[in-house]
Amino acid sequence: MYYFIMYSTIQKFKALGDENRFRILMMLLQKPLCVCELLEVLDIKGGTLSAHLKLLKTAGLINQKKEGRWIVYSISSEKVKSFLTGIESELENKTIIQNDKTIIKDISRDICSSSN
Repeated sequence: MYYFIMYSTIQKFKALGDENRFRILMMLLQKPLCVCELLEVLDIKGGTLSAHLKLLKTAGLINQKKEGRWIVYSISSEKVKSFLTGIESELENKTIIQNDKTIIKDISRDICSSSN
């Protein structure tokens, strides 16, 4: 049991150790987003984003839910939200995170339809 708890915690910290995954989590603190919305902000390929989302989900940091034709990702719990908010408050340089938040503030799933 102890090993599982420790392993689970280590997986969460490993998931936080990548800049793109960290940015994804910071964006999801603002609001749930689908893949095309995340791709609008991040400069990565869809397959790479998919791998990041899978790792974050496996680590227990995010959930996914089908909404119409979209799969929407969100932070998995209030406990995780609180943890991430604490980390965000300690960041020395928030420029990238603030830029991402500015973009997603007005983002709409209409961009998903136009990219097809």
